[in-house]
Amino acid sequence: MTIILVTGSAGLIGSESVRFFCDRGYTVVGIDNNMRQTFFGENASTKWNRDLLLEKYEERYIHHNIDIRDREAVTKLFQDYGTDISLIIHTAAQPSHDWAARDPYTDFTVNANGTLILLENTRQICPNAVFIFCSTNKVYGDKPNFLPLIEQEWRWEIEETHPYSVGIDETMCIDQCKHSLFGTSKVAADVLVQEYGRYFDMKTASFRGGCLTGPSHSGTELHGFLSYLMKCTMLGKPYRVYGYKGKQVRDNIHSYDLVNAFYHFYQAPRIGEVYNIGGSRFSNCSILEAIQECEAIAEKKLNWSYEEVNRSGDHIWWISDVRKFQQHYPGWNLTYGIKNIIKEIYIQNTSRWN
Repeated sequence: MTIILVTGSAGLIGSESVRFFCDRGYTVVGIDNNMRQTFFGENASTKWNRDLLLEKYEERYIHHNIDIRDREAVTKLFQDYGTDISLIIHTAAQPSHDWAARDPYTDFTVNANGTLILLENTRQICPNAVFIFCSTNKVYGDKPNFLPLIEQEWRWEIEETHPYSVGIDETMCIDQCKHSLFGTSKVAADVLVQEYGRYFDMKTASFRGGCLTGPSHSGTELHGFLSYLMKCTMLGKPYRVYGYKGKQVRDNIHSYDLVNAFYHFYQAPRIGEVYNIGGSRFSNCSILEAIQECEAIAEKKLNWSYEEVNRSGDHIWWISDVRKFQQHYPGWNLTYGIKNIIKEIYIQNTSRWN
């Protein structure tokens, strides 16, 4: 039997991974203890998503309510499935800048220690398995904010002649900058994943994503940009924009496109790789542009306000250069643009949010 192990399996990327691999006939073992509700409150609970997966894939999906920081429980699970585990997709995380500053101990133990526990069990029990880590562009800290950016009417941009005009690639330094405590814990995990690959010759990869999005996101104010923005638009809830005149730019990648990238890596894995992954120039927007799209699709006005102080370490402009991954895996392409993503979030959540 071939087992796909997914951590954070009821979250956005985790649940997309479950669906993707179950639909292709694999048996998927999920780890998720709904820590997102602990982080962000009842409205961020992923229980609804977990229940949908169990109902739809009752013969292919096996769920475990385990905390990835629990060494004994994680080790027992790895021992139970042994070398049948051929792929680990690690998406479980504390994902918020602001929350990390409130409780640095929990943030670091979840993001860094939890990743170490998973890597070591992979090395000891199923060393031939592929290990994919859902990292973040926050490993680059605020370095992107020192690029020569140009203010336009609706967004910040970079000169077309700049080397990063296509997007920021993996050569950007991660040192000597402000990361936020969240970014720091993810740096630790990211480097661990690389080192286990290089030091122990394991098939590992860190995918450094920007805004990961899709209809399965349990978006909240502190995490889940497009999902939460559309939710506020639909329900008439107030939305706050923090700093940079609302012109800060993010590339947004649909959860399906990201998991499809994981699948391509799984089919032809490499050792200790790092990839910037996101919507690139194919799928990106500023907050002001995203507000316009949400209002047009929902046919409602968003009740939003502006605060001049930006979130510490937040990016003014981020677009990923995905050409390295495309060169390694030319069969992979982005399929979801911003309008498609926002419209799908609206359609698939209308009954749940209204």
